[in-house]
Amino acid sequence: MDVRRADERFPGGDPAAGIISRHAFSFGPHYDPDHLRFGALIACNEERLASGAGFDEHPHSHTEIVTWVVEGELTHRDTAGHETVVRAGDVQRLSSAAGVRHVERNDGPAPLTFVQMWLAPLTPGGEPAYEIVPGIADSTPYAVPEAGAMLHVRRLAAGERTAVPDGAYVYVHVVRGSVRLDAEHLEAGDAARVTGAAGVDAVAVTPAEVLVWEMA
Repeated sequence: MDVRRADERFPGGDPAAGIISRHAFSFGPHYDPDHLRFGALIACNEERLASGAGFDEHPHSHTEIVTWVVEGELTHRDTAGHETVVRAGDVQRLSSAAGVRHVERNDGPAPLTFVQMWLAPLTPGGEPAYEIVPGIADSTPYAVPEAGAMLHVRRLAAGERTAVPDGAYVYVHVVRGSVRLDAEHLEAGDAARVTGAAGVDAVAVTPAEVLVWEMA
């Protein structure tokens, strides 16, 4: 188990423009050969956008992009014709495939916080696709077959225990609260990379929200 703390993330974004980013993996100008990828996961970015701030239209290709809003509202527009507002508890996926451009903004009055995770597809290319699952229920898995991955969302009461899926690669990201993962104590923003996961449990020390990627 490899634990990466919230304060160890690479800083990014543009604070003067109301964008604060924290990257768990090498990203943009931040290169770390020890943190390029884990399983299919190639990025896990915590983004904070002030009201009116955002990312102007920019391209993506050959990437499965999954977004989880923590608080606030994220406005998404892309060149495939999708325009949506993503709210807390929604799962959004943009399959950029052979290429697509999109805009991400905080057009709401309140600050926006979201976690965006990028996965490498098993087969590059194809046609872009978009999906949003509003208010996904606790423990409902969300499959990303294009990347051979499954996302599990867990909202835990204090003291509640949940089994972490067994798998070749399991990535656990604490969105909020405190969690004990076997012998490790994880706080909000911390993440654990578990190779060859088997019989791992997570116990909420406080009420917590956890994202768990199960990858082949």
